[in-house]
Amino acid sequence: MKVPALGESITEVTISSWLKKDGDYVEMDEVIAEVETDKATQELPAEASGILRIIAQEDDVLEIGAPICTIDTNAKAASTSETKASAAPVTTEAPGLKKTGETKTMVVTEVGESITEVVLGQWFKNDGDWVAMDEIIAEIESDKATFDLPAEASGYLKTIAKEEETLPIGGTLCAIEVTEGEPAAEVESIPQSSAESEPAVASNETYATGHASPAAKKVLAEKGIDPSTVKGTGVDGRITKEDALKAQKAPVKKAETPKEIAVDTPVTGSRNQRRVKMTSLRKTVARRLVSVKNETAMLTTFNEVNMKPIMDIRKEFKEEFKEKHEIGLGFMSFFTKAVCIALQEWPAVNGMIDGNELVYNDFCDISIAVSAPKGLVVPVIRNAESLDFKGIEREVRRLALKARDNKLTIPEMTGGTFTLTNGGIFGSMMSTPIINAPQSAILGMHNIVQRPVVENGEVVVRPIMFLALSYDHRIIDGRESVGFLVRVKQLLENPTRLLIGV
Repeated sequence: MKVPALGESITEVTISSWLKKDGDYVEMDEVIAEVETDKATQELPAEASGILRIIAQEDDVLEIGAPICTIDTNAKAASTSETKASAAPVTTEAPGLKKTGETKTMVVTEVGESITEVVLGQWFKNDGDWVAMDEIIAEIESDKATFDLPAEASGYLKTIAKEEETLPIGGTLCAIEVTEGEPAAEVESIPQSSAESEPAVASNETYATGHASPAAKKVLAEKGIDPSTVKGTGVDGRITKEDALKAQKAPVKKAETPKEIAVDTPVTGSRNQRRVKMTSLRKTVARRLVSVKNETAMLTTFNEVNMKPIMDIRKEFKEEFKEKHEIGLGFMSFFTKAVCIALQEWPAVNGMIDGNELVYNDFCDISIAVSAPKGLVVPVIRNAESLDFKGIEREVRRLALKARDNKLTIPEMTGGTFTLTNGGIFGSMMSTPIINAPQSAILGMHNIVQRPVVENGEVVVRPIMFLALSYDHRIIDGRESVGFLVRVKQLLENPTRLLIGV
C-alpha cells in the first residue's frame, strides 16, 4: 500500500497513528491507520485482507506514492485469530466479583461548545485491570484544558483508544466488562501464552509498581530521567512526585565531539541534549498563536502609566480592605475596572470579526491570562463591568486557584471579549502580546520600575509601568486603539475617576 493522492495541493502526509499492529490480520476496507495533512486528519483503510506488515512508522513524513505497509493476502484469518486468542490477556475473576454479562462502552463526551476533538493523554489503568465506578482511569486533553476521565461502571477495563490518539466527540475510548461487588484483592491480568513459562508476579507488585504518577512523570521528563531508574515509595511502589523531585540523573559518559567540530578543537563542558515530546495542549496553543499572527492585521501601541496614585491607595487601605472583605487589594481590580470603562467608550476594542460581520458586545467578559502547570490558560471574569473591586479580586483568586489545580472547566475559559496579561510578575519590561482569538485586542501589563519623569517642569522619580495594547487593525483603527489606551492611562493615574465614573 502506498500513500494515496489526498488533494490537489497536498504533497506529503504524516503517519499519525497505527490502529493495527505489525502482524495483525486485517480485513479489506478496515481502518488500519490515521494520516495527517496540513488540512485534516484522514483514515487509511486496508486495500486487501491479510497479515499487516508495517513499513512507515508513526510520525514519519511521507510523500504521495511512498510505501506505507504491505498486506500478505495469502494468510488466513483463522490462524491469526488463534494466535491472537493465545496471546490475549485474560482476567481472573477475583473473589467477591460476579460478571453481569453487560459491557459499558465509554465515549468522548461534549466538553465545550467549540471543542470538536480531544487527545487521550495517558491511561492510569492497564488493559484488563479491574476499575471501580468513578475511579479516574485516564486523562484527556483539549486545546483549552486537561480533564480526568472517571470510570462509568465497575468492572474489567478494555482499552480501545491509544495514548496521544486524537478522538472526535463521540469517539470510543474504552469498554468496561461490568461486574457486581468488589474484589477482595487486586488480580493481575497475565497473558495466557506466557502463564506457564514465566514465574508469577510477586503478590506485592501490581501494574502501579514503578509507574510514575502524572505529576511525577512531568517532573522526571523535565529532568530528563528515565522512570525505570527511579524507585517508587508510593502505594504498590508507584513513583510519587516527591520521588521524582528527589531523583538524580545518573552520570553519563562525556558526549562525543560533534562531527562538525575539528578533532583538534578543545571542547569543555557537557554537550548533552534531551528531547521531550510536546503535549497536545502545547501543540494546540502553538498552532493557534501562529494562526493569529497569520490571519490578523495585528499592531501594538504603547504608553506608560504613573502607578503612584494606585500604590498610595493600596498602601492606605489594603489592611482595612482585607479585614473587611477577607481578600487582598491587588492591581488587577484597578486595571479591570479601568479597562471595562474604556471598552464601553470604545466598543470596537471590545468587538470581534465573525465572517463578514462585525460583532460588538455591550458586556465586558475579561479574560485573565494565567500560567498553569500544564501551560497558559485564560479563564474569564463574566460581566466584569458590573463587579466592584471586592468582586473582581474574589473572581481573580477563584480562577487562579482552579488554574493552579488544573480544575478549570471549559465554560470558564470560553467567551471572553478582551484579555489582560501581566508579564510584569515575571519581570518583563516590555512585550507585544498576541491577540487571544477570536477577540480583537489584548492589554499587556509589565513590571513597575522607578524612573525619572518630568512633572510641572521638575524631574521626579515615579513608579512607572509600560502598557502594550495589541489589536486587530481590521476592526480597530489607530484612533480607537490610541484613544482606548490613553483613557486607561487617565483612569489609572487618577483612580478617583473609577469610583465616580468620569
